[in-house]
Amino acid sequence: MTRAGIVTVAGRPNSGKSTLLNRIIGQKLAIVSPKPQSTRDRVVGIHTAGDIQMVILDTPGLMDPAYELQRVMRTTALRALRDADVIIHLADASAGKPQSLATEAGLATEPKAPVILALNKSDLVSPRERAALESTGGTFISAQSGDGVNDLIARCGAMLPESPFLYPADEISSQSQRFFVAELVRETALEQLGDEVPYSVACEIEEFREGSSPVYIRAVLYVERDSQKAILIGAKGARIRAMGQAARIKIEKLLGEAVYLDLWIKVLANWRRNASALARFGYQQSEEG
Repeated sequence: MTRAGIVTVAGRPNSGKSTLLNRIIGQKLAIVSPKPQSTRDRVVGIHTAGDIQMVILDTPGLMDPAYELQRVMRTTALRALRDADVIIHLADASAGKPQSLATEAGLATEPKAPVILALNKSDLVSPRERAALESTGGTFISAQSGDGVNDLIARCGAMLPESPFLYPADEISSQSQRFFVAELVRETALEQLGDEVPYSVACEIEEFREGSSPVYIRAVLYVERDSQKAILIGAKGARIRAMGQAARIKIEKLLGEAVYLDLWIKVLANWRRNASALARFGYQQSEEG
């Protein structure tokens, strides 16, 4: 008898959802950044062990949206909650007692799928703070170190429905290499830029020649204003060269072969507030209901 299903990881921004996904899968899929709202779309990871297959959805952080991109991110997170067979409500233990998932998500009722509260970053809380959190019934974990994660995986697996595997046992994601390459380029921008500009950056892969040696990839980072473009290019092109070198190393590790990364910077005014621009970058829009 095998069990298989969708495990959605949901919670507030910066609760560690992407780190948890990467920990469970055993390699880096989702980009990780100390900057909140770095996850914009759901990232799919597939964990198969024994007779259990978990299709794990890393989702954008739950928040009140202020503009169109954030509304799309919220819709993506709510859709993943509806699709779930099991939900991991990931909360930052160092931030104190969490609200219910329904409250964080702005829902009138709790989701239909069973919810497991996981208190992440538990290694950062004092014994007194930990004792105060015991009443939540949550599972203490550290996605960073791995403490408690195996127990969390076991709990999720036992709650999945009996089902044939949904994907071949050796697959780790249903998403394309092109998707992950774009995410790695954007992650590099998050790492190397200040606090404001990264939220205005989107990445589009214009060309991906897998048959070439090295693999040729043309990537474009879009920003909203000319002043932001100047920041990304840097003095005499120093910033764009540094980003390109750092991103290329990550992509080569992902693909397992040499890469020529041709990186460009372009302006697309106010793209975060423009529905057609969001669709162009692959941010899926649908009704929340």
